[in-house]
Amino acid sequence: MIDTKEQNPASHTPILDFDERADRPVPEKPQGGGSPAAQGEKGKKKSDLGIRTVAGFVYFVVTAACVLLSDITAMAYLAAIAGMCAFEFYRMMKRDDKLVNEWLGIAAAAAFPIVAFFFGLPGIVIVASVFLLALILWYVCWPKARIIDLCLTVFGAMYMGMSLSCLLVVRMDLGALWGGVTMLALIASVWLNDVGAYLVGRAIGKHRMAPIISPKKTWEGFFGGLAFSVLFWCGMSFIPAITLSTPQAVGFGLLCGVMGVVGDLAESRMKRNVGVKDSGTIMPGHGGMFDRTDSLLTVSVTAALCLYLGGCIPNVVI
Repeated sequence: MIDTKEQNPASHTPILDFDERADRPVPEKPQGGGSPAAQGEKGKKKSDLGIRTVAGFVYFVVTAACVLLSDITAMAYLAAIAGMCAFEFYRMMKRDDKLVNEWLGIAAAAAFPIVAFFFGLPGIVIVASVFLLALILWYVCWPKARIIDLCLTVFGAMYMGMSLSCLLVVRMDLGALWGGVTMLALIASVWLNDVGAYLVGRAIGKHRMAPIISPKKTWEGFFGGLAFSVLFWCGMSFIPAITLSTPQAVGFGLLCGVMGVVGDLAESRMKRNVGVKDSGTIMPGHGGMFDRTDSLLTVSVTAALCLYLGGCIPNVVI
């Protein structure tokens, strides 16, 4: 006798792990949890961190070697850095349809540390004067050039080249050994400020400092960076070649810490104005050279003024 009752189709359906909506087998979950995309992203972050670490280490070794070896190597290092920063700055301006004279500006930026080495501060004045006269001639002879193009060309060369020349002047005034140590210490103070801001901001940072210009910066990180800067400047008071009292170390550390953040924010605003994330790609994981030295540009000038006006170092190069 045939059973006419409706049979349960499920009783004859093979037990397979199917996604009913897509009518295909459900992919096995990867071991260790997380989707393949998440694991790939995690692996990419680890890879990027490794590249960033290696690039940072190479940058540190090259910087330390050039700065400590001699005045000539320090001059060549600063001239190269100034030229690369100027190149990246002018390239950003051209993305914003500015008709800057990049080659004249790059040449002037690289020339500032060179003439500071051979002629001191008078040489810097000479290069600045020749550069301005050459730009005026270019502006008159090229009808397409606008006043904004002229001003940006001047700014790029002087901001990169003249600022970094201050470090070389300090080094040469203090002599071979302690001049190199002091110059490297000034550069390291910028790095320590960044490290302090990062560590404190990551640990307790809640209040955003500049949400439009640099959303990741917090006031907690800012004050943490200042603390690191002050402590480092107090340590610099033990360098035999400079006369630096504790109140001066605290004041100079605070001022240089603030100006380092100003330089960072200034470059961030420039990049946002032209719509780029990084100024360049010369340093994997870090961006461009301008990205790496944005704070150093303002700290170089600030530190030199503090040390000279505070009577902390002799004035020989002038």
